[in-house]
Amino acid sequence: MSLILPINLDDFLYCRGVEYERVEFKASWDPKTVGPQVLRTICAFANDFHNLNGGYVIIGVEEQCGRAALPPKGLSTVEIEKAQRWLRGQCNRLDPAYHPILSPETVDDRHFLVVWAPASDARPHRAPDERKGQSRFWVRLGSETVDAERRGGMLAGLLQQTARIPWDDWRAQDTQREDLSESKVREHLRDIRSGLLDEPSATEVYRRMRITTPVNGHDVPRNVGLLFFFRDPAHWFQGASIDVVQFAADQAGDVQEERRFGGPLADQLRDCLNYLEGFSASHLQKQGDRSQVRGWVSYPLPALRETLVNAVYHRSYDVDQPEPTKVYLYPSKVEIFSYPGPVPGIERQHLTAGGNIPAAPARNRRIEEFFKELKLAEGRLSGLPKVFRSMEDNGSPEPRFEFDENRTYFRATLPAHPEYGALSALRDAANLRALGKNREAFHRVESAWAANQTSAVLAAEMIRLLAGNDEIDRAEAVLTTIQASGPESAVSYVVNIFIDVLIEAGETTKALDWLNAGHDRVFGQDAIDAAILARRARDARLAHRYFERAGEAVYSDPRALLEFAQTKLFLAGDAYRRR
Repeated sequence: MSLILPINLDDFLYCRGVEYERVEFKASWDPKTVGPQVLRTICAFANDFHNLNGGYVIIGVEEQCGRAALPPKGLSTVEIEKAQRWLRGQCNRLDPAYHPILSPETVDDRHFLVVWAPASDARPHRAPDERKGQSRFWVRLGSETVDAERRGGMLAGLLQQTARIPWDDWRAQDTQREDLSESKVREHLRDIRSGLLDEPSATEVYRRMRITTPVNGHDVPRNVGLLFFFRDPAHWFQGASIDVVQFAADQAGDVQEERRFGGPLADQLRDCLNYLEGFSASHLQKQGDRSQVRGWVSYPLPALRETLVNAVYHRSYDVDQPEPTKVYLYPSKVEIFSYPGPVPGIERQHLTAGGNIPAAPARNRRIEEFFKELKLAEGRLSGLPKVFRSMEDNGSPEPRFEFDENRTYFRATLPAHPEYGALSALRDAANLRALGKNREAFHRVESAWAANQTSAVLAAEMIRLLAGNDEIDRAEAVLTTIQASGPESAVSYVVNIFIDVLIEAGETTKALDWLNAGHDRVFGQDAIDAAILARRARDARLAHRYFERAGEAVYSDPRALLEFAQTKLFLAGDAYRRR
């Protein structure tokens, strides 16, 4: 474990918690070729064009597909000492001078050197270009170190950032080092498994974590230190909390519950996420006699988590933003507000499915860094695609991301799963049936279906209830409606429900007509259901075709496997008799 770096060395080498563009690997050390490359990269990390808080150069570790090739190739102790001496001297050639943190490390008895170059408060810096014989402004572009002057607009952007330190890295002049909780700091180091935990001096720990900075002979906290390691950051920054409000209906509904989550930023985020988990209802529907279930959730937790995390670390906590992060829970959606809107460079078209989000400078470089170390945040630019993907996988409508023209707020909306509204109707109907009120139970489901004719769950229940009343024609009308307006992924499931009630009603010929009409469009679990229905209708060849459509899903379902084997045996016996 490193006693100098405030991160976990294993996570670091595998770029877990530190993005690959913030790490550069050098397999060996050579002052004539590797040395100038490292110097330019140190300059680029110090310039921190995208506000990622600099980066790391690892000398003595080979790169393989953007990750460390382990065990490390390693350097001799003599090479490490020479590299440190060379870097200390050559960093004086940077304009203005800048000195990174040098940390010799050992993994698997192999020695290597980590050069940590945090973002500089004195940017922009220039470093010599050995080929051109003059100094240039170097920046990182993805995983490359490039000349900012040769990349359109990058030099102008870098010069605009001169002395513009992101707010979370500012010195909190009215505070004292003692305002930080040493126990919370060490808890953080323990959570990320940092070797810095063994350092006995709190002052030294704070300095190495860069949560304090020297001012006039004494240390004062940086804003990020107060956000993460002060008992109540809202004491200094009014917006540093999360408000959750649950409504009985949409905006006009009564407030059912209000909660405020405060405390250190990571704690309030974890507490709020744990609280919100209870509002994401799951629907798991047992499939006949099999162990498998078919399910969805009202709000997929990866989307809910990522959206809230983005709101907390992309917002501003300056005095101009006193409003807390807000989460509004409605029966049909979740809305999450943060303040202000996105940084310049992010436009509405970037916040859509498949939108290409540009690498604009981040608002908070240190908040993001701490969240990633704690595994609370995704890699840069990967969070939004994850939200869209998890909503799609759950069968939910697309999320929406909006902000006003003046960028005073940012709103993320996660619509509830289309079937979520049907759950209360089914629960009510079940309670009514338990009380012997079957007519009222039917009307409850019927009215819910009339209000939401895209719900597969309600359609299936209506078909069962109508078939139980010998109203097969009305049940078929429900099926026709869901075929026309329901989600395509759910149609096969509802068709199978209708075929099931036909077989129960003794209308086997009609059931087989439906089965023969749809076998080319059914896959997976729905194909298994259809195969078993075909066996009940005594058509083994049709059942076999459905089992083939199900593919590998058959082998993970014990009952399906048994039914498939019995179908094979029947067909084999039939073929034998015919021969």
